[in-house]
Amino acid sequence: MNRRKLIKGGVLLTLAQTTGLLKAQAADSVEKLHSTDIKTLMIVSHPYPERSVMIKGLQQAAETVSGVTVRNLESIYGFDTRAIDGALEREITREHDRIVFMFPTHWFNIAPMMKAYLNDTWGSVGPGLWRGKEMLLVTTAAGGASTYGSEGRIGYRLEDVFAPMEASALHAGMSYLEPLAFQSVTASKLPDYQAALIKRLQV
Repeated sequence: MNRRKLIKGGVLLTLAQTTGLLKAQAADSVEKLHSTDIKTLMIVSHPYPERSVMIKGLQQAAETVSGVTVRNLESIYGFDTRAIDGALEREITREHDRIVFMFPTHWFNIAPMMKAYLNDTWGSVGPGLWRGKEMLLVTTAAGGASTYGSEGRIGYRLEDVFAPMEASALHAGMSYLEPLAFQSVTASKLPDYQAALIKRLQV
């Protein structure tokens, strides 16, 4: 690698680090209008963040709650499923009592970066790290009654699609909370979804 490439690489690295710092500062500067007594870690992921309306809006609402730490995986790690710093994420996890996973329902599953997060953060250690903590899922879906529920195409409620996450929580000794699931989502109802999320985070 020649000198020009080294300099260019250094500039790009500095820019990336500065951008990340600015994002962190911006998140810290959000006015905290609400609060929770439960130390809450929210892991957010969206496979197409540039198109995100619901998840972005819900994240903004969560950032107004004091006591909630928000970590958006794509903002931190991009789309590199091998870039997640499992050791760092475990240290952050230890500092919180409730873990919230927020994502759009992606082919009846969690988002790809969130799966990578679980692989790297949870996959290499036993369940002791999470024992006694709470797990809450917050998800959105465009589909409604024609897809979900006993009369829908798949025959399952949206809340029940994520049984593997519930199994993971129970295996780890966590309390699995009833998911907060928004279906048939529309942009006009985003303020209602945000209010519901803030209320849920305060319980």
